[in-house]
Amino acid sequence: MSARRLLALACSATLFTTGAVLAAPAAAPAPTSTSTAAPAAAIPKAQWPFQAAAVADFDEPWAMTFLPDGTLLVSEKRGALMRLDPKTKRKSAVSGVPTVAYGGQGGFGDVLAHPRFAKNGLVYVSYAEPGQGDTRGAAVARAKLTLDATGGGTLSDLKVIWRQEPKVSGNGHFGHRLAFDPSGKLWITSSERQKFDPAQDMKANLGKLIRLNDDGSVPADNPFVAQGGVAAQVWSLGHRNILGIAFDGRGRLWEHEMGPAGGDELNLIQRGANYGYPIVSKGDHYDGRPIPDHDTRPEFAAPKISWTPVISPAGFVIYSGKQFPAWRGNGFIGGLSSMALVQVSLGDQPREVARYDMGARIREVEQGPDGALWLLEDEASGSTGRLLKLTPKNKASIENDA
Repeated sequence: MSARRLLALACSATLFTTGAVLAAPAAAPAPTSTSTAAPAAAIPKAQWPFQAAAVADFDEPWAMTFLPDGTLLVSEKRGALMRLDPKTKRKSAVSGVPTVAYGGQGGFGDVLAHPRFAKNGLVYVSYAEPGQGDTRGAAVARAKLTLDATGGGTLSDLKVIWRQEPKVSGNGHFGHRLAFDPSGKLWITSSERQKFDPAQDMKANLGKLIRLNDDGSVPADNPFVAQGGVAAQVWSLGHRNILGIAFDGRGRLWEHEMGPAGGDELNLIQRGANYGYPIVSKGDHYDGRPIPDHDTRPEFAAPKISWTPVISPAGFVIYSGKQFPAWRGNGFIGGLSSMALVQVSLGDQPREVARYDMGARIREVEQGPDGALWLLEDEASGSTGRLLKLTPKNKASIENDA
């Protein structure tokens, strides 16, 4: 069972101490103090509290989710879904996957098992799909997964339950990360597709965080439901490229997103809040033009941590397992350009507390059923798309870890 599902089952159904009980959109929050992270010093490999073992190689892996039987589903960006038995290392294909629009940052995205997969067999997949002309957009589909004795499986009754609107040109910034909350609601990250303005346009669902029922319908208590259309799907807006989303043990929702030239962000999500992009940012435009800081516009929610230089965050899990007790409640973020595993404390003053130089672009981070931490490498910059399993080096090093 993946950590995204473990947290959803372990937390109470009372969500978001930051204001989810309100019946209308929360007033735009004044930004709290933001940590502009001086990066934590890279921990020498000899001092790592874990050992990393390569388990398997994949073709451009993007996401993973554990099933109740301990096997692992891994999406491959070109359009394949693989099932791996970590014990035997047998790897088999799952048939019936949708056709994806592969190219640039587009292709097969996330895969996530329903919290009640053991009873209903449902999985969710996200991917880029073509539109009219030279346009593309992300889609999320739900399907029944039937496992077979050869180690693979078949998707059936696949139905698209959500789409980015509008579809636009370009192959960048789809987002399409998925998570379930403790009450069983489905969350989708919808990046702004490198188009700036849609992040502030409520007639588009780009640059937004989406909250749906598990069948794709809109919950009646969403903050903008009275506006109808795609606005009804929206929980928060003003986002850029969201590639990580996770719930902590208190039911709070955290997300990270890539900034432009500088200004990667870790945000604590509030109901109906506007996070300001592209009006404000901790970074600047790629051509050097400045973007005003959050401090200049107090109506926008400020990040809890920002990174300049960037880490290019991808994948996110908040640790809750038993193998690394000192890590419980800490967030772990994969770094693409930083080629690192970044550890963050999510206490009263969120901050980066450790950085592990993995020597490869880290695309995805998950917690396994036994409490091990699992990483997927991007198949780029010398990596072969490896799946890594992190386990404690020794008990003493874990107990003394920050």
